[in-house]
Amino acid sequence: MSAPVKGPAGHFPSIEKKYGRPVAEWQRLIRSSPLARHGELVAWLKSEHGLGHGHANALVAHTLAEDADR
Repeated sequence: MSAPVKGPAGHFPSIEKKYGRPVAEWQRLIRSSPLARHGELVAWLKSEHGLGHGHANALVAHTLAEDADR
């Protein structure tokens, strides 16, 4: 039995189920946005795409962390 996923990625199954888009698609949207700051991206996902704060925050945090590691 594997350990449960922790951190932002722990939200991914519920994000995909609730909003009907794979996480990779959300990440493409985030990366294609002209916005760059965490808070701006979270607010944009909430206002333009109807995500809840926790889900938007998880997607942005994970995406920006991935990009910083590159």
